[in-house]
Amino acid sequence: MNCFEIEGGHRLKGEITPQGAKNEALQVICAVLLTSEKVTINNIPDIVDVNNLIDLLGEMSVVINRIDRNTCEFTAANVNLEFLQTKAFKKRASSLRGSIMIMGPLLARFGKAYFPKPGGDKIGRRRLDTHFIGFEKLGARFNFDAEDIFYTVEASEMKGCYMLLDEASVTGTANILMAAVLTPGTTTIYNAACEPYLQQLSKMLIAMGAKITGVGSNLLTIEGVKELNACTHTILPDMIEVGSFIGMAAMTSSEITIKNVGFEHLGIIPMMFQRMGIKLEVVGDDIHIPAQESYEIDTFIDGSIMTIADAPWPGLTPDLLSVFLVVATQAKGSVLIHQKMFESRLFFVDKLIDMGARIILCDPHRATVIGLNKENALRGANLTSPDIRAGVALLIAALSAQGKSTIQNIEQIDRGYQNIDIRLQKLGARIKRI
Repeated sequence: MNCFEIEGGHRLKGEITPQGAKNEALQVICAVLLTSEKVTINNIPDIVDVNNLIDLLGEMSVVINRIDRNTCEFTAANVNLEFLQTKAFKKRASSLRGSIMIMGPLLARFGKAYFPKPGGDKIGRRRLDTHFIGFEKLGARFNFDAEDIFYTVEASEMKGCYMLLDEASVTGTANILMAAVLTPGTTTIYNAACEPYLQQLSKMLIAMGAKITGVGSNLLTIEGVKELNACTHTILPDMIEVGSFIGMAAMTSSEITIKNVGFEHLGIIPMMFQRMGIKLEVVGDDIHIPAQESYEIDTFIDGSIMTIADAPWPGLTPDLLSVFLVVATQAKGSVLIHQKMFESRLFFVDKLIDMGARIILCDPHRATVIGLNKENALRGANLTSPDIRAGVALLIAALSAQGKSTIQNIEQIDRGYQNIDIRLQKLGARIKRI
């Protein structure tokens, strides 16, 4: 297995461009199953999770023309549904959580879909109830084989309806939306997720001929159509990478320009970093972070400790809380990090404590960070990446630390970040893959 060896404590400088958004890519690539015509997708991130999904579609007999590593043409004219019953499908699909979103398109177009229990990051319980309750409301029958851990959804006839989602699940909303666009009648989805990924998926479906209103809100209305057509779609820059690079610049006292960030789609992410005391300047569609010797965490108006918590969009995405936590370790002041969605995402803080960070893990969801104000640098350490986002947080910590660090299990980081070592080397980072 590969690992990263990092010599920390060096400033970085230069420009870096974020990859295409991983979470959007997983959705829009699944959406190609909704039509028999050719769909072209640009700015695809060249990362493990996305490449695995593309390979999975290929095994389902989707014709794939990879023009280059970031552009693909998909033609799903002859989907092999029998492959979904094979051990090969169960093994491949169960290792990639995002592939659960093939179910909505398959149900809408073919009236049946199958899926094994999905894997992915080990960050806590991630239930699928929202997906299947939505399918059932549209008229599908749901069956779960507990012995084989295999989900089956079938429908001889589906009809649009009103539904109130029990949670604003991003993948759940995407799956139900894709099922609804080919379902006769009117479907209304209330408490829908409205992240930029969902907005992009909706825009792509509309370009294919779907009738969707309420895009960008938590109330979506879909008028079912008989078929969808070809389209060309371009994926947004990855806002999680943008946030990761902002945090990296602050931790290493570096001057970095992040190019083509898609600023209008970043929501409150830049503001939350500013509340951490990090200076940033928006120049066109770029973000420039000047070198800062220190940064001070804001407080609430009454002087109480700042709390940074995840929330459904337009709140702060949970995928960046690991980065905010590690950035706080070198800030002036204290902050409470509250990870509401996943109960295992903060368990990597023991690694940061070993590096010299002052962190109190209050419970599985909350951690209080007392900033070192860069007066005491973190120490190099032997680390292991438990999931994609914690892995990048540990990478940022290692870049700022004095001495050498080794990060094991970097396959987790590769799942979500494209050639991260090569791109950081161009900024002057002393990192190598072993």
